[in-house]
Amino acid sequence: MVHVYVIQSLSDDTWYTGMAIDPTKRLKEHNKGKNRFTKGHMPWKLIFTEEHPNWEVARKREKYFKTAAGKKWLKNYFTTHNGGETIFYAFFILYLAYQSYIQI
Repeated sequence: MVHVYVIQSLSDDTWYTGMAIDPTKRLKEHNKGKNRFTKGHMPWKLIFTEEHPNWEVARKREKYFKTAAGKKWLKNYFTTHNGGETIFYAFFILYLAYQSYIQI
């Protein structure tokens, strides 16, 4: 199986999309500076993986994620799945800040 993965730079929030049989091992390579692009944005964290039956199918999906439509799909995915908890937390913090403001 081949994975399409997305990693996010912890230094500047840049995304990088790639393919690998073992995305965890590939992440370690990115964090060791073994890729020209990712070397300048280290460190990285793995934020998305998708498994595909072969390289051909994975390559099509990787190319899609690099288009504007694919990036929009990923952002929507993070908002509705991973990001839902983050968004709730952000609203909770705003609520607490508002409560503090009213009491002053």
